[in-house]
Amino acid sequence: MTRGPSLEKSIAPLRSYVFAPMRHGSLLLCGDAAYIVPPTGAKGLNLAASDVHYAAKALTGYFRRNDADSVAAYSDTALARVWKSERFSWSLTRLMHRFPEDGPFERAMQVAELDYIASSGAAQTAIAEHYVVLPV
Repeated sequence: MTRGPSLEKSIAPLRSYVFAPMRHGSLLLCGDAAYIVPPTGAKGLNLAASDVHYAAKALTGYFRRNDADSVAAYSDTALARVWKSERFSWSLTRLMHRFPEDGPFERAMQVAELDYIASSGAAQTAIAEHYVVLPV
């Protein structure tokens, strides 16, 4: 293997953001246009796909049945899933990374949480549930 020089050594910021509501008039926001999810939870693509599912359902209702309520409900429906995923990704980010502003207390909390997850079937089940599936 031939190794080349490293061209980029920056650290990606781990941040979250949610634009709410995810609708402006007839514009429905989906995926990255509506939120930033840190990669720790691996939820970005799944969330975007569920947004498209909800948007398609809303638009189909509107154009086939003139159901404006389905479009009006889009944002609340999508945001319910987004906030669950944001919470999960945020908690994993806090658990798996050290931050410059954190002190001994925060580090002890990380260790305690990791120990709890390692020793609790309930905690492992909850993490697996969030990783694998949130119902659409």
